[in-house]
Amino acid sequence: MRRICVFTASRADYGPLLALIEELHRDQDIDLRLLVSGGHLVDGQGHTVEVIERDGFPIGGRVDMVLCGDTPTAVAKSFGVGVLGYADALDRIGPDVLVVLGDRYEALAVATVAMLQGRLVAHIAGGQITEGALDDSLRHAITKLSDLHFTATPEFRRRVVQLGEAPERVHCVGALGLDSVRTLPLMSRGELLDDLGLPDETRLIAVTYHPATADPDGSDEGLNGLLDALGEMKTHVAVFTGANVDAGGGRIARRISRFVADHADRAVLVPSLGQRRYLSLLNHADVVAGNSSSALVEAPALRTPTVNIGSRQDGRPRAPSVIDSGCGADQIAEALHRAMSEPHRELTNRSTSPFGDGHAAQRIAGILRAVPVGKPRKAFHDVQFEVRG
Repeated sequence: MRRICVFTASRADYGPLLALIEELHRDQDIDLRLLVSGGHLVDGQGHTVEVIERDGFPIGGRVDMVLCGDTPTAVAKSFGVGVLGYADALDRIGPDVLVVLGDRYEALAVATVAMLQGRLVAHIAGGQITEGALDDSLRHAITKLSDLHFTATPEFRRRVVQLGEAPERVHCVGALGLDSVRTLPLMSRGELLDDLGLPDETRLIAVTYHPATADPDGSDEGLNGLLDALGEMKTHVAVFTGANVDAGGGRIARRISRFVADHADRAVLVPSLGQRRYLSLLNHADVVAGNSSSALVEAPALRTPTVNIGSRQDGRPRAPSVIDSGCGADQIAEALHRAMSEPHRELTNRSTSPFGDGHAAQRIAGILRAVPVGKPRKAFHDVQFEVRG
């Protein structure tokens, strides 16, 4: 029986991974174990390990590694604590394959350990560019530590090959987050409003704002502009989700908490909604605002317009439904009103996500079942470029 360990460090990766985890869990020939860490074990992030427990998936290890504080030094120290914990956890689990998704420092830490232990590492969502976040460098580093690659688009696949990865080990499968959009039974509008404690007919703005770790000044400016713009939106309730455990994340969380307390009639904060409730919120919101990747990947597939603020997602492809905004309050307010206008709603209804078709989990699981186990010899695949002088 093939033992596969899926690593998850927050609701941000667990949501997209859910379809793949379910696919692997159903397979009688796969011994699935989850390695749970990061924000899942933090109370301020909703202690979302409890969601995994309720979902009934086997947890092979838990590594508590997030130190108090959200400075760059605290994040770097958390990385080191994670390396120590992941070394013991992977030694106990003993997986044939470790699966990691994305671009966060926790994923880099566990991929580093697995590589040093001689384990096969499968990386999902490589080849993307997010110029406004330090995650951009982390993602490419994870690619070089990994042996098997699953990308969302042909362009992302080309970049992974450009990094020196053998083309036969780089598979374009689409974005996993779209699998849940396709398959999850979403809540009705009435169910969602009742769950959030909001009156019938409430108009919603979904808000997720994370630190732009490569642009901290712009990150603060964007948050200030967003909150000022939302403060003037008298017709909608803003539903905030929690910020990531990143440098500056605590500061953002405190600012949002104060805003919600000061605007209790027009703002709600839920640290973690879970995948079904979150996608239901995206589905029923008039607009999605902030700087989360879900606003670029899942929201267009749900035919919901997006206002993307600042630089955090610079480099990712956009559907026509996405409006990029500067960080000023007037710019954001204008973008919000344009996103909810009838012409843009019509454009959004014709848009599709550029990240795939919602069948990534089946493709990834099929390759994971068939790939030879054991650490392959990894040679650098040299791509020849024409040099123009």
